[in-house]
Amino acid sequence: MTAAAMPPHSPHSEPTHEFAGMNVDLTEIEPIERRVDTLMRADTDEGTYLIVVESQGKKDEDKRGSWPYYLSYLYAKYRWEPVLIVITQSVATARWAAEPIHLGVRGFASLTVRPLVLSPDNVPLIADAREAERDVPLAVLSAMTHGRGPHAGAILESLAAALRTIDADSAAAFVQFVDSCLADTQAQQMWRDLMTAMQYFWRHPLAEQVRQEGREEGIELGVEQERAAMVLRILQWRGIDVPESARARVTSCTDLDRLEVWAQRAVHASAVADLFVDGS
Repeated sequence: MTAAAMPPHSPHSEPTHEFAGMNVDLTEIEPIERRVDTLMRADTDEGTYLIVVESQGKKDEDKRGSWPYYLSYLYAKYRWEPVLIVITQSVATARWAAEPIHLGVRGFASLTVRPLVLSPDNVPLIADAREAERDVPLAVLSAMTHGRGPHAGAILESLAAALRTIDADSAAAFVQFVDSCLADTQAQQMWRDLMTAMQYFWRHPLAEQVRQEGREEGIELGVEQERAAMVLRILQWRGIDVPESARARVTSCTDLDRLEVWAQRAVHASAVADLFVDGS
């Protein structure tokens, strides 16, 4: 091929000053910990895909190197097509994450990574329980992309209600999915409180994680104390004032069934008195 026939940006059009041989052994002797936020297998009519989900709170240039590695490693190991989904609550971060990653010479990339970015710009805000029930997976994405700020409570409560309408295994998977992608610590705590009230949480590995966090802080609570604390935390999250008399009533209760009722009522209560209707 003559120089005139070469593409304008082919590898041959870049001036090369020097070649140097390098070690051909790519084995990593020392183990390096690399973890994605969430990894799922999706079986479809077109085949099996690996869904790699990364929750991105801000720009991180290191991800421009780790994301191609994740996809290449997963394909080499499983031989299933990997799909990278980046979830963010920041519009600026979404623009950065959507930029394709080109590895190779200019105009002739040997590897290109194009993340599918989900952000407040392209995912609808779902803060109504009936709307969430109509499309639970979309409500899950809504919680992960809009789950912060003034709408967080309504979004997460709507999703919590929608999870009651699907099978327990799918609900448990969505619970963990949302928890791993909520970047805001307050929103994450509210989500865990809501899941506790719905009883998914007690059977879920996240429950043990919360209990372990308490142990690390030197706090070892019994089941009754845990649920009483959860009732009060839900009320606090919803901005409901709790008089000392009501607080004492909750913390002194040892009836697990009653605490469960109070936790469920706390999710929708407009005042602390709503917990104690019917004399309970």
